[in-house]
Amino acid sequence: MTHTRSTTAMLLALAATLTLVGCGGVKIAPTVTLPKALVGKVPTRVGVVVAGDMRNYTHSETRGGVPWTFELGAGHRKFSLELVALAFAETEEFADLDAARAATGLKAIFEPRIEQYSFATARETGGEYVAVTIRYRINLFAPDGNRVDSFTLTGYGNSVAGGMSSGDPLDLASRRAMRDAAAKFLTQFPEQPVALQLAKGEALIASATPDAALLASNQIIEAVPIFPSRRARAARPSLP
Repeated sequence: MTHTRSTTAMLLALAATLTLVGCGGVKIAPTVTLPKALVGKVPTRVGVVVAGDMRNYTHSETRGGVPWTFELGAGHRKFSLELVALAFAETEEFADLDAARAATGLKAIFEPRIEQYSFATARETGGEYVAVTIRYRINLFAPDGNRVDSFTLTGYGNSVAGGMSSGDPLDLASRRAMRDAAAKFLTQFPEQPVALQLAKGEALIASATPDAALLASNQIIEAVPIFPSRRARAARPSLP
């Protein structure tokens, strides 16, 4: 029985690959609406920078002869704005750090960035599921534009493969990875010293530590990834 199920899964994965090759590859543009945070907002005003390269971020690669394109820019901008808005009472978006630095009344400036996007297709997992990992870096600046800190966090997501294409499951897995990263930030960032300072209504001030040293000793907001059983994955509800 197990052998038959495994063989069937492999055949489905192969059929999906042939279908994708025939239609010229797959394009995915995941975007997610973050749920309301269970933590209170910090009563202060901060800026959010989504730089040009992040607004147009695209990850492309070819797997088994199939071109995959993940257009993450629009989804990343929405994710970044919602994430910071869930953590702070007042937020304002800026196109770059110079624009944010010229603003008045900010206590800090956040710049979320995608550092790495990786994925596993149904073919690579034996046809059972797909998986996505997104590593983010959130740079934190003082109102004058000088770097104060840098945080890294990784979101993990997976989805039952199903059907004849990994496209929709990978879109779902991507959205789950984004939600996972957001949950880690919203629950762990409030414990950081800079967050406690902002909670007091104080503006951040950059230390004399060089940027290179700050990046080398960046804070890691992380948790051990959990890969649920096949039964648990099958029972997991879809995102809205």
